[in-house]
Amino acid sequence: MSLENLTPASGSVKSAGKRLGRGQSSGKGGTASRGHNGQKSRSGYSRKIGFEGGQMPLQRRVPKFGFTNINRKEYRAINLDTVQSLLSDKKIKKELNIETLVELRLAHKNDLVKILGRGKLDAAIKVSANKFSASAKAAIEAAGGEAVTL
Repeated sequence: MSLENLTPASGSVKSAGKRLGRGQSSGKGGTASRGHNGQKSRSGYSRKIGFEGGQMPLQRRVPKFGFTNINRKEYRAINLDTVQSLLSDKKIKKELNIETLVELRLAHKNDLVKILGRGKLDAAIKVSANKFSASAKAAIEAAGGEAVTL
């Protein structure tokens, strides 16, 4: 291999093709293959994204329905089987609160936390959260624990 037989990798260089607007004899002179008059023949032409030649654009034609409640509260869901696995792994002992969940990376510090009732709970534990489902609260209290709503 030497300098005279080096070539770029195939597909890495796009060939420019014929140079436009360089005289009639070039084959692409005169109008520089832009056709004659009209908006697209002018310099500085740019089309708006989604413009369909004056036809009503797709994003305005399609029906828009539904509703987004601006006052909706998003809760971080934690199930009882997750709480039980934390107890089994000895990551928590007698109490579970939002600060502990943040340390264990199960929630962020500004999250609202809701405890849900999937799974079983074997040990008595005090759980502090923003909300509880009815089944989760019943399961925690049945195991001898306490459900504290913040």
